[in-house]
Amino acid sequence: MTSIKEQAAISRLLSFLQEWDNAGKVARSHILDKFIETNQGKTAPELEQEFSQGASLFLVRLTTSLRITYVTDSCLEKLLRSIGIFLSAVSSNRYLIEFLEVGGVLTLLEILGLEKIKEEAKKESVKLLQIIANSGRTYKELICESYGVRSIAEFLAKSKSEETQEEVQVLLDSLVHGNPKYQNQVYKGLIALLPCESPKAQQLSLQTLRTAQGPGASHQHLCPSPAIELIKDLVGYDVRQALLKGLVTLLIPSVKETSKLQAKILSDPSVLQLAPTLRTLCAGVLARNDMSIAEELLYLHVVHGLMAAMGNMDHSNSQRLASLTLECFVQMFPLVAEHVRKGMGEELYQLFLSNAEDLYMKLDNIQADILAANKVNVTKALRLHGSSYSTNILYGSHDSAQMAYLTRFEKEDVESKE
Repeated sequence: MTSIKEQAAISRLLSFLQEWDNAGKVARSHILDKFIETNQGKTAPELEQEFSQGASLFLVRLTTSLRITYVTDSCLEKLLRSIGIFLSAVSSNRYLIEFLEVGGVLTLLEILGLEKIKEEAKKESVKLLQIIANSGRTYKELICESYGVRSIAEFLAKSKSEETQEEVQVLLDSLVHGNPKYQNQVYKGLIALLPCESPKAQQLSLQTLRTAQGPGASHQHLCPSPAIELIKDLVGYDVRQALLKGLVTLLIPSVKETSKLQAKILSDPSVLQLAPTLRTLCAGVLARNDMSIAEELLYLHVVHGLMAAMGNMDHSNSQRLASLTLECFVQMFPLVAEHVRKGMGEELYQLFLSNAEDLYMKLDNIQADILAANKVNVTKALRLHGSSYSTNILYGSHDSAQMAYLTRFEKEDVESKE
């Protein structure tokens, strides 16, 4: 037989649940505000005490509301934060199972793909997925089996908030560790992000890929050395062309990125992340000693990109590295030297040859503009004259395997544009 105190507690619980059931959007928003304020950080036993051993009755209402109204609910962010209080509570495994049994993972993944939902709500969805993934291998597998890797990776590429992207990176990092069944799936998803249009997404995917290489990997931002090692590994995969194309594209910042940079560069000289890219390109050609990579980069307009980066007066270190990398190509390929000479003009070209590393310190504004606006197109010359001309001009004779590779790549690139 229940005591008077217990009966009173049950009565309060039923009254609260009835208030929720009868409330409209505004009233429910106030209820969620109060719940978040008073219950943040509580353990599962404390939540049960708060709800007279009936906390699950409120959780089921939250999850039901989420599934029914997430597309249009203006309180979605608060709803997700409230569910997060249950899932993140110490000893909350029961709540987690209850949430998953009603399709919680699929709902969270669907939220990430809907354009009309606000970024803040999507970030809360990512945080819930983090909680689920961190609960163990079984839960990581559940996310992956729900096509989660694709949904999460696509959201990382499209997100406009760096803070949200960093939360996604934490989630992907969790999924790639302690998840042997689907580790390769996560790995491929990260590789697929490398040629995307978001520099932040590229940086975070590279960082996560590097941490996945072994137990000694660092969780800090990539420094040039591990970035080089990673690229040397990745060029052996079928993502090679997309990866190299993405790296070349990054040599020339978009107008939008440049305008943002001008506002930030005085306070943070490391804003522009071109230096690691340039180091990586040089390593891809030289450290790996693979001439086919050098050829491929030529077809991807790397010479044009390097010269443009040399004219980027906003980042002196990038200019220096671009000049050194271009020097590598000029020394390896007479055809490149010929086109660079024409593109620069004799005076600037001789200045470049005399000391490529220090060239950036000697450039005047006119010379920088010449480099930034260059129209050098080695690719066009290679296509116009065919593989036989290309082979002889580049570096003499080829073995049969290299010749077959060059011919195949020329055919694939026939439709490309400057």
